[in-house]
This record gives sequence, C-alpha cells and structure tokens, in this order.
Amino acid sequence: MSSLFRAVGTNNKPLGDRGEQLAVDHLERGGWMVLSRNFRVGRREVDLVARRGEVVAFVEVKTRAGLGYGHPLEAITPQKRREIQQVAQVWVERHGRPGDVYRYDAVAVLIPAGGEPQIEHVEDAWRM
Repeated sequence: MSSLFRAVGTNNKPLGDRGEQLAVDHLERGGWMVLSRNFRVGRREVDLVARRGEVVAFVEVKTRAGLGYGHPLEAITPQKRREIQQVAQVWVERHGRPGDVYRYDAVAVLIPAGGEPQIEHVEDAWRM
C-alpha cells in the first residue's frame, strides 16, 4: 500500500462508534432495550439488536460527518441488507422467543463539525 493512499485514507471508527452510541441513547429514550451490540456471525454483523415489547429490531446504524458522500442511509446496500438478514436469522435461532415480531430498522446519524448531531430512526426500514 502506498504512503499516499494511507495518508489520504481516514479512520472512521471513532465517528462510527460515536454514532452508534448516539443511536443507542436515542433508542433507549424511545423505550427500546438494546439486547446486543455488534452481534457477529463470522465477518458479518448487525450493529444493534433492540426490543420494545414483542418487537425485536435488527438495527443498522450509519454515521456521517456531512452529506458529501450522500445521506447515511444510502450506504445500506442490497448486499448489506442480505448480510444483516443472515446474521438476524442466526440471532433468532439462538435467542428468539415465541411471539416475537422481527423487523429491520435503520438509524442515520449526522454529526456535522461544530453542530448538533441529527438522528433519524427509520422503523421497518426494509423487508426481505
């Protein structure tokens, strides 16, 4: 890897971690209980698994510092959705309960430089 490529590349993990914590706080204020963070199956993961009543949501969190690369939710590709579905199926096999209703949610977190974070929770964001 060239030094130019490394110099230009960015480490988005701190931004993503902050966005994920903001999403957790937002969900908990809305009455959700976060059951799992970064539930992994191999290299695939779902960011959050949350429950409110009998609804269990598999939540993908996307964080951006600005809109230069588009809205955060635009980063949830069909391939990413399939991966989340695969991980969700394993979670249900291991932890599911009769009567639970499962769905896929998304949380977009925009953290502009010098501005207040903006959080958008899209319930039942897509169907498989």
